[in-house]
Amino acid sequence: MLDRSAKQLVAEANAAVESLPAGEAVKLVGAPGVLFVDVREPAELANSGVVKGAVHVPRGLLEFQADPESPTHRTELSKAIRLVLYCGSGARSALAAKTLQDMGLSGVAHVSGGFPALKSVGAPLEG
Repeated sequence: MLDRSAKQLVAEANAAVESLPAGEAVKLVGAPGVLFVDVREPAELANSGVVKGAVHVPRGLLEFQADPESPTHRTELSKAIRLVLYCGSGARSALAAKTLQDMGLSGVAHVSGGFPALKSVGAPLEG
C-alpha cells in the first residue's frame, strides 16, 4: 500500500507552486525572460505541436537538464527569469514545477489544464 497516491502528490505540488490559468499564461508567450517548457513525452508532441518558442524537456529528464552540473544540462533553463511548464493536463507540469522549485529555481510556474487549455485560449503553436 502506498503512503500517498499520485493524486495526492499532484495536489501537494499544486499547493506549493504557482499555477497559471491558460488565459494568463498565454499572455507570457514570447515575453522577454520567459521560457515555456513542454514536459510531455515525444509522442504527444508529434500529434499536437508545441507552444511557439517552447523547449521540450520530457518529465523524466527534467532534473538532469535543469542541473548545470549535468552533462545533459539545457542552458536555456538557467538563463530564463521565469519558467512556465505545461503538460497534457496540468498534473505532470505541477510535479515538474515543484521539482524545479525544490532544486532551488525561482520564478517557476505551471499551466493548469496543460496544453489543451493553452490551445483552447489560442496560444500560438509550432511544429
